[in-house]
Amino acid sequence: MSGPDGNHGNEHLSNDVRRRRDRRERWQREGERPLGRNLALVGSLGWAIVLPGVGGLFLGRWLDGGVGAFWTISLLVGGLGAGCWMAWERIRQEER
Repeated sequence: MSGPDGNHGNEHLSNDVRRRRDRRERWQREGERPLGRNLALVGSLGWAIVLPGVGGLFLGRWLDGGVGAFWTISLLVGGLGAGCWMAWERIRQEER
C-alpha cells in the first residue's frame, strides 16, 4: 500500500532506523546506565502510579461520605490513569 506521497512507509522506517542508530551510538559513547539509576527509575515509576490512585481513593471516600461508591471508583480510576500517564511521561523523559 502506498501512502499519500507514494513512499510505502519508508519514511517511518527510516525514522525508526535513525532512532535506533542514535541510541546505539549513545550507548557506545556513554555505556550502561548504573544499576542504582535503573532502580531509582523503577521506584519513581511505582510511586508515580500508586500515589495518585491512593489519593483518588481517599478523596472519593471522603466525597461519598463513606456510604456510596460512585466518587470512590471514579476517582480511583482517574488517579490510576493520571499515574500511568505520569509514569509514561517519565519514561519518555528518560529516553531522551
